[in-house]
Amino acid sequence: MTHKLTSGDAFPNLSLNIVGEGSRELPADLDSPMTIALFYRGHW
Repeated sequence: MTHKLTSGDAFPNLSLNIVGEGSRELPADLDSPMTIALFYRGHW
């Protein structure tokens, strides 16, 4: 996906695998419509 989001765009549906916790569906699994998602790549 190379499309950048701009102001007013809807957040795309994502399925994320969470280490030790299964998976999360974004934005469906969010508790609030106002949420910040931080993606940390860790150490390579």
